[in-house]
Amino acid sequence: MVKTISRIGNSQGLIFDAALLDLARLKSGDQVNVEVHEGGTITLTPLRPRPSGEEVSRVIGETMKDYARTMKRLA
Repeated sequence: MVKTISRIGNSQGLIFDAALLDLARLKSGDQVNVEVHEGGTITLTPLRPRPSGEEVSRVIGETMKDYARTMKRLA
């Protein structure tokens, strides 16, 4: 995909259309890590927050509750 660097205020940047953001599972305000490699290649990597231990425990609890009958049959 070819993009053109555009002037944005006093800076310059790339504008990503909605389809590209959807493919990358990004939205306005999300953070990305920017790396510049030898030869000038630039890599953008989305920063995805890790779920907290509390959130993981909650989801596991919900899953166990939702699938309690199945879990008992598998045991």
